[in-house]
Amino acid sequence: MNLDEPIATGRDADIFDAGPGRVLRRNRHDHSQALEARVMKYVVDQGYPAPAVYDLSDDGRDLVMERVDGPTMLDDLGDHPWRMVGHAHTMADLHTRLGQIPAPDWLRAGPVPGDRVVHLDLHPNNIILTAGGPVVIDWTNACAGTPGSDVALTWLLTSCGEIPGPRWQVAILGAFRRLLVNSFLRRAGRAAAVQDLAAVAQWKVADKNMRPGEIAAMRKLVEKNR
Repeated sequence: MNLDEPIATGRDADIFDAGPGRVLRRNRHDHSQALEARVMKYVVDQGYPAPAVYDLSDDGRDLVMERVDGPTMLDDLGDHPWRMVGHAHTMADLHTRLGQIPAPDWLRAGPVPGDRVVHLDLHPNNIILTAGGPVVIDWTNACAGTPGSDVALTWLLTSCGEIPGPRWQVAILGAFRRLLVNSFLRRAGRAAAVQDLAAVAQWKVADKNMRPGEIAAMRKLVEKNR
């Protein structure tokens, strides 16, 4: 195992090669990954596509799990925009499957309390398209909640992220994004998401990583759907 050079880095953790078919994720802030590892084990046991968990250090900082190879759905959309509707349906189906899994009694409550497992970050950048099918990663926010709240959070994230570039590029990418969101909501359940949209937005805007423009867009989306 080579811990000198990460093969990938994220907002809070570095990823290292841990041998054939495995990676080690090391949290940079001494935050325990024990809950996330437990959630992943639980949903995998229920037949849901998440990385298998192999080991966790005593302090929870180092998590050894299955290596998941493939592009993110977001990257694949950039390379193959004509797959937009199919990917939207795949994302919706992943939400539907997760919303059928009962939340264990040890799982913390989400912004909208409920009795199902919710991911609360299930968007195209957290879906890896492997040769064996899509796999959902990054279970840091997993909670017990309502399926509608999970759909609402994905709606907010995919609709309100800032699009960089010149005006013409923003217009084109914005049109593609609207197609993705509308196709996703039709399949995942817009009505249930609308019910939970305000509560989820209130929870998300408290995230220190959200930008002012994104917060403003989220609040505008909530007002539009009251």
